[in-house]
Amino acid sequence: MAIRQTRRDKGVIITLDQPARANALCFAMAKELVGTVDEAVATGARAILLTGAGRSFCSGGQLDDPLPHDAGAILEETINPLMRKFAALEIPLIVALNGPAIGAGAALALAGDIVVAGRSAWLGFSFAQVGLVCDAGSSWLLPRTLGWHRAMAAMMLGKRISAEQALDWGLVTELVDDDRLEEEAITLLDRFSTGPTRSFGMIRKLARQALELSFEDALAAEREAQYAAGRTHDFREGAAAFKERRAPRFEGR
Repeated sequence: MAIRQTRRDKGVIITLDQPARANALCFAMAKELVGTVDEAVATGARAILLTGAGRSFCSGGQLDDPLPHDAGAILEETINPLMRKFAALEIPLIVALNGPAIGAGAALALAGDIVVAGRSAWLGFSFAQVGLVCDAGSSWLLPRTLGWHRAMAAMMLGKRISAEQALDWGLVTELVDDDRLEEEAITLLDRFSTGPTRSFGMIRKLARQALELSFEDALAAEREAQYAAGRTHDFREGAAAFKERRAPRFEGR
């Protein structure tokens, strides 16, 4: 098994578990990861924490001999379904970046809504260094996050982006000492897995839609989503807790 799944009440920890291969994202791992995410959601997970075993997060796709005739077909069969799965999630995705994340592994790390990085972690979009182009959605994400020139430098030069630089550029949410990474990530998992799950899911969807919408269309999408959110149990509970000056007890419905 290339993936390890650990339940934590309503949260699930998913670990890329091939440390001897720096958790390389081979076909089997990508396929298993999609299945593990599906299983977590189907069994009631309200948040997912993704991390890597050992000293690496994910070293990206493998370059095997013989080299593929159609490298694009490999994306469509393996990487793209995985990235679509994460994009369409209706629950929060937290990433604990425990070490190097390279190529598609870097894009996988940045799929998280919240990315907590250990100080020894780094990102590398080193596709051009082997004569390929950026994939796993990184050509879409990086210009939107970094701006044109930083994104071009990251994708064309493939230089390491340290955890400190990633925080400064807005690629990760929080930077912690390596020995505190697990503790901090689990604290976030517990918070999200006991939160207003449907609200989180709608926020995820709204934010992704807004990247492609006009301002007026974004306002309309917010109005529709707010109608749905306002009819949830968690909204009623949140409002009651506010009035009663107590902590809300969200049920994810």
